[in-house]
This record gives sequence, C-alpha cells and structure tokens, in this order.
Amino acid sequence: MPLNNPLFQEEFDVDVLDSSRYMLVVWNDDVNTFDWVIKTLIEVCKHEPEQAEQCAMLIHYKGKTDVKRGSFEELKTMCEAIIDRGIGATVEEIKS
Repeated sequence: MPLNNPLFQEEFDVDVLDSSRYMLVVWNDDVNTFDWVIKTLIEVCKHEPEQAEQCAMLIHYKGKTDVKRGSFEELKTMCEAIIDRGIGATVEEIKS
C-alpha cells in the first residue's frame, strides 16, 4: 500500500535496506493529544506505559524523537500504522 504522506521516506537503495539499521521518528503537532500519542506508542510500538509517556514528552518538547530502532521492514509497518492514526512519523537511516 503506497503512502501518500510526504513525511514518509520510502526511497532507499535495496543494498542499504539489508545492511543498515533504521529508526522510527515521531513528530510533534498541535492536533494530537498526549493520551493519543501514548496509546499509539503502546499499541503500535509495544512500549510500556512509562516508556510511551517519556517518548511523548520528548516529542512535545524536542519536536520529534526516535521511538524505536530496527530493520526497515519492521519500522515501515509501524510507521504506516502511526500515520494511519493521524500522527506524523518517518523511518530514517541511523547515521554513524
């Protein structure tokens, strides 16, 4: 299912996908509540409530934060689920 969200970065070299690690970044906005972001992180990313709350605070005060790290395919699925809930998210390569 193609994503129609400009925040989602889907153009990656196939060789890079296999060898690099990625992070799932969630972005702050003026629309979604803390409770909705926390609930989303618990349900989509399988965070513990305390971890989800800490991430929500970082998102709010820093403008964004990485909430999960892993393979591109794993994070892409989570990113799509977060975007489907109306929250901005991207999958980004971790720079060494």
